[in-house]
This record gives sequence, C-alpha cells and structure tokens, in this order.
Amino acid sequence: MAKKSKDARIQVILECTEHKTSGMPGTSRYITNKNKKNTPERLELKKYNPILKKMTVHREIK
Repeated sequence: MAKKSKDARIQVILECTEHKTSGMPGTSRYITNKNKKNTPERLELKKYNPILKKMTVHREIK
C-alpha cells in the first residue's frame, strides 16, 4: 500500500511561452517538481525548445 504523504512537493508542467505565440505546430513541455510552500507563485525557467532550436522561457501551466 502506498504511503499517504502530505508533502509540499508537487509535479508541475512547464510550457514554452514563445512557441505558443509563434503559431507553429507542436508544443515544448517539460515536467519538473517544485515545493509549493517555498514557491507558491508559478515557476518560470529558461529551457531548450527543440522546435525553435533555442533557449526560451517556459512557464508553469495548470
């Protein structure tokens, strides 16, 4: 049986902001973890977008 945990760590999805506005087909998404107690606001990281072939800002989505 799985342990019931009330961890502050949750899994979030990061999606490219530039790719959304460019209108190109496909999406660039990454999955990561964050501590919701330390960072209650949405996470924003620079990650590589293989479709645009450059580093872009990826923002947390719901």
